[in-house]
Amino acid sequence: MGGDGKVFTLAQVSEHNTPKDCWLIISGKVYDVTKFLEDHPGGDDVLVSATGKDATDDFEDVGHSENARGMLKDFYVGEIDASTIPKSTTYTPPKQPNYNQDKTSEFIIKLLQFLVPIAILGLAFGIRLYSKSS
Repeated sequence: MGGDGKVFTLAQVSEHNTPKDCWLIISGKVYDVTKFLEDHPGGDDVLVSATGKDATDDFEDVGHSENARGMLKDFYVGEIDASTIPKSTTYTPPKQPNYNQDKTSEFIIKLLQFLVPIAILGLAFGIRLYSKSS
């Protein structure tokens, strides 16, 4: 097909998003895969769903053969203007509240205030039963 050095924006590529007019971006290059939709082994839905975005990750994740990579040149129409593709953002976890040691200490103290008297009563009761049986 030959792109003659044309440079497209993401908006221009995303206009070609139907089964009758389907363009993809793979590794910074723009491809018109409309004529390949029926022949694509993964089905045409896979290609149509990848329009309007950089489909490089999708293409690489599948693990296309060298033959499939070679076929791309037949569908090449130009380059993508990289400045029009949004930068991917990294996940930033939400800020967690600080661990409050004081509340943990409070809980342990309250637990001990409950368990220690029960332990003392159990020990006293055990000693009394032991001394009566001797």
